[in-house]
Amino acid sequence: MLRAHAGTIKLIIEGFRKYNRVKLGLDWLQILEECKNNVKKQIAPLLKTLNQFESDLGVGAGGDPIKQVDLAAEKAITETLLEKGLSFTFISEESGIKSYGAKPQQHYITADPIDGSTNLTRGIPFYATSIAVSKKPELRTVHTALVADLFHDVTYTAVKGEGAKRNNQEIKPSKQTDLAEAVIGVDLNTYKAREIVPHITNLIEQTKHIRHLGANALELCYVADGTIDAFIDIRGKLRATDTAAAWLIIKEAEATITTLEGKPLNAKLDPREKLTFVASANRRIHNIILNLLKA
Repeated sequence: MLRAHAGTIKLIIEGFRKYNRVKLGLDWLQILEECKNNVKKQIAPLLKTLNQFESDLGVGAGGDPIKQVDLAAEKAITETLLEKGLSFTFISEESGIKSYGAKPQQHYITADPIDGSTNLTRGIPFYATSIAVSKKPELRTVHTALVADLFHDVTYTAVKGEGAKRNNQEIKPSKQTDLAEAVIGVDLNTYKAREIVPHITNLIEQTKHIRHLGANALELCYVADGTIDAFIDIRGKLRATDTAAAWLIIKEAEATITTLEGKPLNAKLDPREKLTFVASANRRIHNIILNLLKA
């Protein structure tokens, strides 16, 4: 009886939140879901020809080679937003910063149209679309976020002050505090490996389960839902565009994400902006990791 009552209250609260979003004029979660669906639709034909030779499309604003599937995904997002009659500034790893509509400062949309594009093109089933909405081109102002695992049909979402969800079910991070048993993601994909390895040696020596799956936004969401216990990127190479949506999902799930110095993570939303971070399931394991990285 109590469970049924709690379930009813939860549905009422959820309905009230949605009503408020619509009343305010925009249901950004619904808009981002439509963006995701259009991305899936537009890239579907390209998935059949991924192994074929691609002409040189140049280098994107974030510094990586552009792939046809990246451009198709980006176009799917902007087309969906424009169909809604929105004015916005679009911040993308591919095209950089572009203004749309009469009042582009109304909304800032930060996207990594395909996070893990190398995985996608090589047939590794771990890649995502990442989209964040903010009031300003600054990470701390992100208020709505979506990260969609395009292969497994799993979608992570968050609205500021409303918690984080995985396929519409509320998520929370793990309570693991034993580093020896924790699953820790570490991105070592860099030519600066010789400089970085000394900083993470102590950490690696104290855990048995180091991972890196190749789509950082999705790996951050894995911290948010308890799939892994921490994810670390201290390369100074990851772009703010890769992190914007997952940052809010981490925060709303009540996991922890900070700089290497333990300070709140913030950054300018720009494809050229690079950052470092430590994201952890809970404050206790977070402090253990920070201390080992500083040792």
